[in-house]
Amino acid sequence: MRIDLSRRAVESILDAPEAVRKAFFKQLIFLENNLWQALVNRSWRFYFVIQDDAYVIQDVIPHPK
Repeated sequence: MRIDLSRRAVESILDAPEAVRKAFFKQLIFLENNLWQALVNRSWRFYFVIQDDAYVIQDVIPHPK
C-alpha cells in the first residue's frame, strides 16, 4: 500500500522532537507492511493485520521499556 502525507502532516513531523519523529517513522514501517499495533494497557501491545474483512491478531507482547 502507498502512504501519503499531507503538507500539514509533514510540517508537524518536522516540528516534532526527534524521538517523536523516530517513533513515527518506525510506525510507518509497520503500516507499510500492513502490520498495525494497538495498546492493551501501558505494559502490553498487540499486533494485527487486516485481511479481507477481519482483523487477524499476529502477536501479543510486553511493551518495550
